[in-house]
Amino acid sequence: AVSIFFRISFKAFSSFMLRRGVGASVRCFSSSSPLYKAVAVVLSGNGVYDGSEVHEASAVMVHLSRAKADVSCFAPRIPQMHVVDHSTGNPVEEETRDVLAESARIARGSISPLSDLDVSQFDAIIFPGGFGAAKNLCNFATQGSDMTVIPDVEKTIKDFHSAEKPIGLCCIAPVLVARLLPGVSITMGKETEQDGRFPFHEATAVVKEMGAHHVPKEINEVQVDAPNKVVTAPAFMCNTAVHEVYDNVGQMVKKVLELA
Repeated sequence: AVSIFFRISFKAFSSFMLRRGVGASVRCFSSSSPLYKAVAVVLSGNGVYDGSEVHEASAVMVHLSRAKADVSCFAPRIPQMHVVDHSTGNPVEEETRDVLAESARIARGSISPLSDLDVSQFDAIIFPGGFGAAKNLCNFATQGSDMTVIPDVEKTIKDFHSAEKPIGLCCIAPVLVARLLPGVSITMGKETEQDGRFPFHEATAVVKEMGAHHVPKEINEVQVDAPNKVVTAPAFMCNTAVHEVYDNVGQMVKKVLELA
């Protein structure tokens, strides 16, 4: 009986995979009601040191799912800046990985190239953090205030901003709008180390060099720039418990949906 069940289950699973195809564009989470918001989530890889911060990305998905949002995941089809062994924190020499392929792990395969994103099909967009946002979506990690944003990300952010649709960013990801939206008001947490709670606080001075207005916030707060419809949250810019980051991401998601 077990053998028969396995053969039937595997056959059904294989049929599903063949129907959807590798890289097919499908919703990560979907609702049939037009009353629910359509939200694009942009990933930057898989793993905090060279891609999306997995806990932040997962928190975004869960909070959007709970709000019955219609979620689609996107990522640029580009090589990662480098690959980091997450057990040591050291770069792995002579290894390359694709940002889209790695991001698909978080999206459970339901992901599309960022170049395919059509702003008219969405009510809002969210960028989780992780060093991938500073290494793959832009070069903030190496260039600081002289950073540039990759073309697909620049176009996407400017398209949502021009359409007056909300943009949510957490952790280090707010550097993207700091570069692209002059005078934008953001937060990446506190501006001093606070006894080790904000180890990346120096990044706040850099975004101010780029012309952004930085507002210090605690882990249970978000910053809402209503005129620009930009919502930012500290998330793992604060060295804190994962449940506090989860809740903080939820605050960001809630404000983004309120603006949508």
